[in-house]
Amino acid sequence: MAAQQHAEQSVPALAGESVTALAGEVVDHRFKALPPDAEGMTVGALAAERRNLFTGGFTTPVLALSAESVEANLALLETYAERHGLAFAPHGKTSMSPQLFARQLEYGAWGITAAVPHQARVYRAYGIRRIFLANELVDAVALRWLAGELDADPEFTFACYVDSVRGVELMDEALRAAGAVRPVDVVVELGAGQGARTGARTEADCAAVADAVAAASTLRLVGVAGYEGEVPDASPERVREWLRRLVALAAGFDAAGRFSALTDGEEILVSAGGSAWFDAVADVFADVPALSRPVLRLLRSGAYVSHDDGHYRHLTPFNRIPEEGTLQPAFRLWAQVVSRPTPEQAFVNAGKRDAAYDLDLPEAQVVRSGRDGSVRPATGVTVSGLSDQHGWVRTDAGAELEVGDWIGMGLSHPCTSFDKWQLIPLVEADGTVTDYIRTFF
Repeated sequence: MAAQQHAEQSVPALAGESVTALAGEVVDHRFKALPPDAEGMTVGALAAERRNLFTGGFTTPVLALSAESVEANLALLETYAERHGLAFAPHGKTSMSPQLFARQLEYGAWGITAAVPHQARVYRAYGIRRIFLANELVDAVALRWLAGELDADPEFTFACYVDSVRGVELMDEALRAAGAVRPVDVVVELGAGQGARTGARTEADCAAVADAVAAASTLRLVGVAGYEGEVPDASPERVREWLRRLVALAAGFDAAGRFSALTDGEEILVSAGGSAWFDAVADVFADVPALSRPVLRLLRSGAYVSHDDGHYRHLTPFNRIPEEGTLQPAFRLWAQVVSRPTPEQAFVNAGKRDAAYDLDLPEAQVVRSGRDGSVRPATGVTVSGLSDQHGWVRTDAGAELEVGDWIGMGLSHPCTSFDKWQLIPLVEADGTVTDYIRTFF
């Protein structure tokens, strides 16, 4: 219920006019795969034509995002968060799409998570009123910008990580120099273990950082946070053990009066949750003890919006809790067979510039005949490698594949799929393109 209440506050806060204005962008050579005969049209006008992805003049390669799968994934995480009493700030770095941010807020998100100042600037340009920056922020120029945003908009809520006394000093110096009026809210980041990524490594280190924050009038301590995905040799029990440390850190800070800067009605923020262990986060956060103030249990998973056919298909917590639902992979990259030099080999016209490859290679799923448009399973067809602009395809004996056929491929890792495409067709199951998703990386 708490998450739902926060969401109701967030939806009106999005600057809808800015998102709507994206439909006025002109279609031209900047956008891969869009029909050449749409040159000069607006995106909105092209969407209104509801062209078919396969017969409407699109060129290959073309990345498609399933409208039905995106909608199902949005609804599933809203239900999951509400069921477990979690607020939800999905990580926007996955898509960097204001249109998807708007949909996430409509589906109950408290705000949007960022990782770097550029992302926060994009969010602000499209009216996001609640931003959680899940990283340290010590860049003086970015802090000056942030101070200006906070001072200009009393309704803008922002928080970021701190994990060192030096970092606190740099923030304080920059904010003082900027003449900041409103203090910047910070949460102490607890590292996930020795050899993990950022975060103070011990509770004593965390306390020293909290003391430094208390001494800086430009900052305000509002909670604790971290990323359980970095727990070394992660297992369900190791992850839960670290999450219990995070909860205990919040309780210890509260008992010591470290959240005294919070005003009446404000909540202590406790945040974790990538896309691989949010079931553990829900379990442990359910046992957060009663503190002196209400607790905002903030989940940050971002890959769910498109899910995938590789990395997250294997890691998603819904594999462990199938009774809670199932995420649906939403991406399919279509490429055309341009060469069939041997019975065992073929090449398609999509490569590293078009497909994610940092975790897994694309997975050939279906073949659409270049002769009659019929679709069949990609039996005996495997993507074996990628060049910049070519996909290497291995074919088993007897595999049906010829020059001109289209191969539909599933992708792994949404974050490095979205970032290769500035305008992505949103496609219904019958191939109808209903909208175009703009990204800003």
